Amino acid sequence: MANTREPILQPIPILSLRPTQMTVGMMEVKRKRKHLREHWQQHKSKKKQGEFLGRHAIPVVLGPNDRHYVIDHHHLARALHEEGVSDILVTLIADLTMVDPDAFWGVLDSHKWAYPYDAKGERHRFTDIPKTVADLKDDPFRSLAGELRRVGGFAKDTTPFSEFLWADFLRRKMSRKSVEDNFEKAIEKALGLAKSKDAIYLPGWCGAASDD
Repeated sequence: MANTREPILQPIPILSLRPTQMTVGMMEVKRKRKHLREHWQQHKSKKKQGEFLGRHAIPVVLGPNDRHYVIDHHHLARALHEEGVSDILVTLIADLTMVDPDAFWGVLDSHKWAYPYDAKGERHRFTDIPKTVADLKDDPFRSLAGELRRVGGFAKDTTPFSEFLWADFLRRKMSRKSVEDNFEKAIEKALGLAKSKDAIYLPGWCGAASDD
């Protein structure tokens, strides 16, 4: 198995990319869309836009039938799609074309490259994962977790799906309606929860140090 990060210079249609998770935070997607629009307006030349896309290649695993499976940056891929970008450069993390299709998702799972959980935090079959980034569902708690990290609620961490772990923690403490009705108030509550000892097991926790 190759584990080289090789950029594929051939553009890949965004809608041919296969997700490895079920949800995104749509507020996260909107934030990225805003950033993209600002960048497009500042750098209107095709060359500058191409350079931007080159710096933000999507990491993928090559799987059965030479399909490209996204293992990170689902939010960016969705945002680019919604902004009308049809093709994207990808970075090859691993070539798994030799893996039997029946074993493929198990191999992804063993590498922490798949997250088959829905917007309620419930695990599904791998076959339930959407086939395109356009079909990813909204999980407002994933948006809450992303914003919580940006405002200092927890530190960026290399643990796979760390923000989904925080999203699941917040989901058990708050109602979805409260997040959707008043996001700013939800962030305030999430900040308090993030600093509590209840969250000490989560990646990037940065609550008060113990005196013990």
